[in-house]
Amino acid sequence: MAITDSSPRPRILVAGCGKLGGAIATRLLSRADVFGLRRNPGQVPDGVTGIGADLTRQDTLAGALPSHLDVVIYCLTPSRYDDAGYRAAYVDGLANLLSALKHSGNGPLHRLFFISSTSVYAQDDDSEVNEDSPTEPRRFSGRCVLEGERLALGSGHPATVVRFSGIYGPTRGRFLEEVMAGRLAPTAPAPYSNRIHEVDAARVVEHLATLALGGQTLAPVYVASDNEPVRLDVVVDWVRGEVPCAPPAEDAHTGGRAGSKRCSNQRLRDTGFVFNYPNFRAGYREMISALS
Repeated sequence: MAITDSSPRPRILVAGCGKLGGAIATRLLSRADVFGLRRNPGQVPDGVTGIGADLTRQDTLAGALPSHLDVVIYCLTPSRYDDAGYRAAYVDGLANLLSALKHSGNGPLHRLFFISSTSVYAQDDDSEVNEDSPTEPRRFSGRCVLEGERLALGSGHPATVVRFSGIYGPTRGRFLEEVMAGRLAPTAPAPYSNRIHEVDAARVVEHLATLALGGQTLAPVYVASDNEPVRLDVVVDWVRGEVPCAPPAEDAHTGGRAGSKRCSNQRLRDTGFVFNYPNFRAGYREMISALS
């Protein structure tokens, strides 16, 4: 639906209104009526209409969804980091939501967004990957995420998958803490790493949802990662030069666990998106400044 002065406000459901979903919902409040679905609806951000349901339990969704939805953003994260947890979050939960949408009186959506991950890539040779690169994940987590992507794209609703690289920021500071405590000391040259600041992650979905509501055509998949893939040891060395850090511990971790690839965000930038935090230095410098 193209947004005009005379149009009713769009109606958006953020299914999985946790840390990232809540940030997305908040950013969309100025342009839409936003509903946030989570187990505890009292924890959705101010201004968002809470819906209490468990996406992994189909019975809790019966009669819970609002009608006349324009956009649904599926943004669930696993409650357990094993095969069953990932399958429940990325496959079963989405299947339950799609079934509930079908029975709630909602017609075809203007757009279904599925929040995904670059874990669907298994490349480990420093190569550049984009939306058209092979997706052959070796870990159960990536396989479940990829199955969820395919379910969303085959749902019968116009759908877009957003593949985020590692999200970091003020509420996700574990990496910075690990470096400062001496628990991370990768050997050079370390694998390439890819990341996106949490503010930009929410802005990406806001940007794409706004384009969809404005009637613009979206691609089925976007990679959402900042402008500078960089080797992990380069990031660690830079942090150690910016803030006092403990010496590397004897048992410090020496490498990453997500292969070695360089994520290209060109398709996303071609939509007009501009990063507030185009590289790791912009994001971590702000976080380090906040420490003092």
